[in-house]
Amino acid sequence: MYEEYYGFTEKPFSLTPDPKFLFKSTAHANALELLQYAIRRREGFVVITGGIGTGKTTLCRALLEQTDSRTFTALVLNPFLSEDDLLKSILLELGVVSRHEIKQGRLNGVGKQELIDTLNEFLLSLQALRARALLVIDEAQNLPLQVLEQIRILSNLETEKEKLLQIVLVGQPNLKAMLRSDDLRQLEQRVSTRYDLRPLSRDETMAYVQHRLSVAGGGSAVTFAPKAIAAVYTFSGGIPRLINLLCDRALVAGCSALTNRIGVEHVESAAHTLELDRPTFALGGWVRERFAAFAAGMTLATLLSAGAAALWHYREYASLMVQLVHRP
Repeated sequence: MYEEYYGFTEKPFSLTPDPKFLFKSTAHANALELLQYAIRRREGFVVITGGIGTGKTTLCRALLEQTDSRTFTALVLNPFLSEDDLLKSILLELGVVSRHEIKQGRLNGVGKQELIDTLNEFLLSLQALRARALLVIDEAQNLPLQVLEQIRILSNLETEKEKLLQIVLVGQPNLKAMLRSDDLRQLEQRVSTRYDLRPLSRDETMAYVQHRLSVAGGGSAVTFAPKAIAAVYTFSGGIPRLINLLCDRALVAGCSALTNRIGVEHVESAAHTLELDRPTFALGGWVRERFAAFAAGMTLATLLSAGAAALWHYREYASLMVQLVHRP
């Protein structure tokens, strides 16, 4: 295991959404700040979107970890739930009912309206404690329309001054299209804050790799060469999950080679193992860049050639004129 060889206290590039490994890129820092601001303001709906592997779940867990003791939280990771099961899951996460009660079937036969009333009573009780409740639903793009409508109904739980339940929907980019559909127009109109997570830049990829190495306790025991980082960025497109996969396999290759410096060859070996091809946009960008340089070079060469030809003709003309002037 390379963890022992490099002296890591834990796996630096695990795919689990551990919030302590959250790297606050510009996009992730902005998203976290917006979420925290929305919670403090007790706004209704917040929607966070991003492509597969961009760190949405890790962001959610970091948000929940940083909430204060007066914020009761519910994280729903399984979107494939019925309306009743969703309500039971929320009550369980908020601590209104216990897992034992659910296993014992205490909620069997309880109707949807009764579940909503129970939730409403709990949320109202938080007012006296100056506490709040936060519901985060991950992979929300997979929620059936009727469940999304149920979530909209939950947003109606409010007092004259504020919402009783703040709801954060986290999902892939197609969640935005779903919310714009005619069936969900009422929910769409209640969204107060939106943010779209983007992949990391090349510089952020370098900082991300170093951050995870440091958190795992091996920041000085192993290094990635600049060309290796460039290869990681090229193969991953800046997507954190792919960066983790590549760097993990590259460390395995480096350990096998008994080296503390991960080179481009180790990253390329990892990419080959993972069957990751170089993204077409990277190749396309390279071609466009080289073509532009070639075109510029050709333009300069043409100008220089034209200038040289003009100078030659001028010299020939000047020589001829001199001969004519001095001809007897």
